[in-house]
Amino acid sequence: MNALVINCSPVRNGATAEIVGMISSAIAGKYDTKSVCIDDYTFSFCKGCRSCHKTAKCVQKDDVDLLMNEFENADVIVCVAPSYWADIPGQFKAFVDRVTPWCNTHEPHATIPSGKRGFAVALRTGPNMPECERLIGSIEHFYGHLEIECTGHLGMVSVEYKEDVEKYRDQILALCEKM
Repeated sequence: MNALVINCSPVRNGATAEIVGMISSAIAGKYDTKSVCIDDYTFSFCKGCRSCHKTAKCVQKDDVDLLMNEFENADVIVCVAPSYWADIPGQFKAFVDRVTPWCNTHEPHATIPSGKRGFAVALRTGPNMPECERLIGSIEHFYGHLEIECTGHLGMVSVEYKEDVEKYRDQILALCEKM
């Protein structure tokens, strides 16, 4: 079985990347695990042309298909997102918008294999947990339209630097036990 752990931040060495590394290490004994950073992929914003509503394919040719191949190959998907102005980072949001061809909001639509489980992890620098809940909601909404069952989530506050992640180690590892 395969797991995909996504750093939804463009920062490759910060707190989000630290959490991705911790999760990837913790589940490596259960799954063939692949970690990626959203910034590993190059894609444009959605043009809003709705061609995909008729063809189940995007008119743009870029790395969205490559990342969706990773989704197709994974049995477990973990999105780890920091708060950028009280929501998911723009790079990840641009990807979410571009996944419309695979969303169950229109027919025809492309599909990924069924039976996938998703986990949402959110972090922010301030002390406000409802902001993390908003990010988790965005990720769970995204999973829902891809028909990925969201089976767990974790929010972390007051995390600005990778050293701040350590205080959440037990909670992160407990989430990994559910994977």
